[in-house]
Amino acid sequence: MKARIRYNAPATLSFSLLSVIVLIIDLISPGDFQIAYFSVGPGFNLASLLDWFRLFSHVLGHADVEHLLGNLALILLLGPILEEKHGSRSMLLMIFITALTTGLANIILSDNILLGASGIVFMMILLASFTNVKKSEIPLSFILVVLIYLLREVIAAFEADSISQIAHIIGGAVGSVFGFVHAGQQESEKQGDTAPPENNQNGNGENSNG
Repeated sequence: MKARIRYNAPATLSFSLLSVIVLIIDLISPGDFQIAYFSVGPGFNLASLLDWFRLFSHVLGHADVEHLLGNLALILLLGPILEEKHGSRSMLLMIFITALTTGLANIILSDNILLGASGIVFMMILLASFTNVKKSEIPLSFILVVLIYLLREVIAAFEADSISQIAHIIGGAVGSVFGFVHAGQQESEKQGDTAPPENNQNGNGENSNG
């Protein structure tokens, strides 16, 4: 029996592939390719199509190979699991929402340039931790994961731009909240679709045929 490679998580894999391509182009091209097209802030020109593009595209840019690999390790681990549960369209929508909120947070709060998918990673961590959430219960795994990630961001804040770390956290939190709401709506729809139909019976007590 021949094994074949399957493109099992289109949204996650496409996002990862685009991030790799962007970094490769930046490494081999003269000038600051990523800064020009795949970063956000400071400032925002409402009339500039490029600024609107960068508001979303900044999550595809990374400072170096180490930065990229650190994010991809978690994205490729968590992304396919979440995509299987929520669907590719929902995953893409969550990525877009997270990119938007992270970019806006950086524009409003910071005077520095922001690029990278750390906000996407934080969003995926929160969503994955809440996969088995039950009513009135908070998983210990969720608390530990959030604390570890926040500790990493705090440590990074002392090494780089603290406002950028806050932007990552805000973007990831907003994206995950949207994911929780959207997932809840999907679950309600599924329960409605799978509700057992009532048996219609005729006068003889037998099921009626349409």
